[in-house]
Amino acid sequence: MKFLRTALVFAATATVVAVPALAGAAPAWPGARIVALPSGAKGVPQGYLPALGCASVGNCVAGGAYTNAAGDNKGLLLSEVAGVWRSPVTITPPADAAAVAAVNVFSAACGAPGNCAAVGTYQDKSGNSQGFVDTEAGGVWRGAVTVVLPANAVASGQNAQIHSIACTSGGNCSAVGTYSAKAATLASTQGLVLNEVAGTWQRALEVRLPASTNANPFVLLNQVACASAGNCAAVGSYIDANNVTHGLVVSEAASRWSPGLALALPGNASAYPDAALSSVSCVSPGNCAAIGNYANSGGDVEALAVTEANRSWKRASALVMPTGAASNPRVFFYGFNAIACASLNNCSAGGQYVDGAGHYQGFLVNQVNANWRGASEVKLPSDGAQAGKNGGVVALTCTSSVDCSAGAAYLDAAGNYQAAVLNRVNGIWQGATKVALPAAAASVGVDGGVYGLICKAANRCTGVGSYLRSATVYEGFTLSVN
Repeated sequence: MKFLRTALVFAATATVVAVPALAGAAPAWPGARIVALPSGAKGVPQGYLPALGCASVGNCVAGGAYTNAAGDNKGLLLSEVAGVWRSPVTITPPADAAAVAAVNVFSAACGAPGNCAAVGTYQDKSGNSQGFVDTEAGGVWRGAVTVVLPANAVASGQNAQIHSIACTSGGNCSAVGTYSAKAATLASTQGLVLNEVAGTWQRALEVRLPASTNANPFVLLNQVACASAGNCAAVGSYIDANNVTHGLVVSEAASRWSPGLALALPGNASAYPDAALSSVSCVSPGNCAAIGNYANSGGDVEALAVTEANRSWKRASALVMPTGAASNPRVFFYGFNAIACASLNNCSAGGQYVDGAGHYQGFLVNQVNANWRGASEVKLPSDGAQAGKNGGVVALTCTSSVDCSAGAAYLDAAGNYQAAVLNRVNGIWQGATKVALPAAAASVGVDGGVYGLICKAANRCTGVGSYLRSATVYEGFTLSVN
């Protein structure tokens, strides 16, 4: 997960994992299973299997990339059908793709079993980065299609990326990302939204920003969530004319995207808060919650949470880190579904912070009846030393307001990163359980761990992750408890 620390990342998930019972006692997790890759594959680059979407119990799709014998990145899709993972699929790139297309899947979602979609980026023959969508219909992947960018997109030097996708039914999805737009001098990085309606992808639309933005607002849209078709929310950040970075929320109602809004920050925010939102979850149209971070007036990096109620985004509130946190906790969210809401005003979130001893730790925090409680430090397995700079909570999923699961990574006493899963049972987070890796592998490495976790019913979940097969080669794994 090391590469994720360069910026807030797109909502995604990869290698596949299935979760155990969420009611009563915490379940016993089985050993992880290696992900089958296409013939000739040489591993998963940087442990990169970030995308996971599920339509129902045992019917999911995962995605990322793999490296072939020549060292080229190929787009990877994995489908789980009735609880069984099928043979891997290599994405067929668009017709204008370069010979070495460097296809990467960032996010995936499913509207119905066998009807899913995946988004990401690839290189075209002119050296541009283009966004793509690959759609599955009736269990068959059709091949990647280039996203049609807004009219003000640059023709040369394009850097389009589709970061996140959400689907509410077969053929009805929404996605968000960024692209390079024409500007007075150099190209500017703008946000885009696009919708699939009744199986047809529309042209992408530029996100309208608040007034007085920077000449290059460097828009970043990390994740989109949808409560129903045409009712979604996306979150990220942008820079204004004073070089202040704001948290950004963009809402869709009845299939119409509204102009983006700058997040109203907690009262202790710095004048230059470097604010950003990483993850969002929606429970019904116009009722969502998001998490992110900001700098306070002392320059300390804190966590924040914000709620949308009846289509109105409220002022964000600061999240309180566990007792013993450093004065500057340097809170960090990986952006892989770091928040999950089972109902309005009842959510769970998790990430990473620094304690008073200077150690990186994972944390979990719950919203109960609209009130965010103080965060708790992740209780590591018996061999755990600390979360480590590349550890902490990565993905969450909830089946009720008191029953959730989370995926994480941590450092053991020998200095190796390990994967872990946690369960919130009847409102209380239990201690983490170490994931037993395939072939008794020693570590998930700095880039591995559990990336995705989705529970579509109590005790019935799927997740994905990656681990180090050798000193330099990563493989994907799946973990299932049905």
